[in-house]
Amino acid sequence: MRPLPTRLLAAGAVTAALVVAGCSSGTSSPNATTTDATTTPAVTGAVTVSAAASLTEAFTTIKDDFTAAEQGVTVTINFGSSGQLATQIRAGAPADVAAFADEAPMATLSDSDLLATPPKVFALNRLVVVTKPGNPGKVRSLKDLATVGTVALCAETAPCGRFAGQALQKAEVTIPPTSITRGPDVKATLTAVTEGDADAAVVYLTDARAAGAKVTTVEVPDSENVVAGYPIAVTRAAGSPSAARAFEEYVLGPEGRAVLRRAGFGLP
Repeated sequence: MRPLPTRLLAAGAVTAALVVAGCSSGTSSPNATTTDATTTPAVTGAVTVSAAASLTEAFTTIKDDFTAAEQGVTVTINFGSSGQLATQIRAGAPADVAAFADEAPMATLSDSDLLATPPKVFALNRLVVVTKPGNPGKVRSLKDLATVGTVALCAETAPCGRFAGQALQKAEVTIPPTSITRGPDVKATLTAVTEGDADAAVVYLTDARAAGAKVTTVEVPDSENVVAGYPIAVTRAAGSPSAARAFEEYVLGPEGRAVLRRAGFGLP
């Protein structure tokens, strides 16, 4: 057999190369794995939140929703009076995020250079009067608190106590000191009514809503009311800053705002 001419051998080699190239190009196999270099790494870490007692229901839901979305993050929340929480943080208590019911205690943290981010107001609240179910004392306004019997107010160091004092002053109401019992925070103040230790209390609208049928709610008019602004901020001591910022952003974002709105908070 005569050997093929050199030019034909070269052409065959080129054709074979083109065939191989064609087989190796184009759409990749459906089973091929691709890596997205722009994928944001998952957030991880532990976050401790110091939050106002009036945020108990809303922040418990937000925590559950957030940790379901960010499974590498664990969140622990310490609820209490904003004033007490601020004092604890200034004394060195661990807190990665602070969320208070008043801007004044947050300002003390800012003044002490303990915040990593500027505070942002994420929710608003207002005062109401709550009574025992059915309102047996026939309370119709703040003025009736002067004679209804035992009235529960928050401690004067707690935002809800300070705001209640301002509202009573606006309404020109003086409750006899012997008729006042004070709770360390709004939840304890509300409990005084639900457990029968007080005839009425001044609390936040959101707490009255959370109590449901355990209390009867009496509205306080705008002219006598006080609107509380709720600030949130990440602290400089945050052990996992990225996780702390992620929680803060979740509260400020659409998911957190939806939970707050359902709980009865106003939104800034």
